[in-house]
Amino acid sequence: MAAPLAADHGLRAVWLTPLLRLPEVVDALGRATAPFLLVGGTADTAWDGEVARRLTPHVLEIPDADHGMMVPGPLARSAEVLGRVCTAVEEFVQQ
Repeated sequence: MAAPLAADHGLRAVWLTPLLRLPEVVDALGRATAPFLLVGGTADTAWDGEVARRLTPHVLEIPDADHGMMVPGPLARSAEVLGRVCTAVEEFVQQ
């Protein structure tokens, strides 16, 4: 919900599990002038991968991840997801 603030101030941003089903969030992201990274999972009802990829080339989409970025199966799989998220954030910040 802070996307309007970031857009208004031209701030680079990392959005973890953004609410891409809310028009006000999508509108704010659409008018952002600074780069941003979107991270979400296909099992998150708030995520829309098609919208994410339309808004930015910086997208990490995790198959089967829910809003908490947890995936089915052993907890180690969700820990691996956390590692992927951290790596994506690190690479984005270093750009």
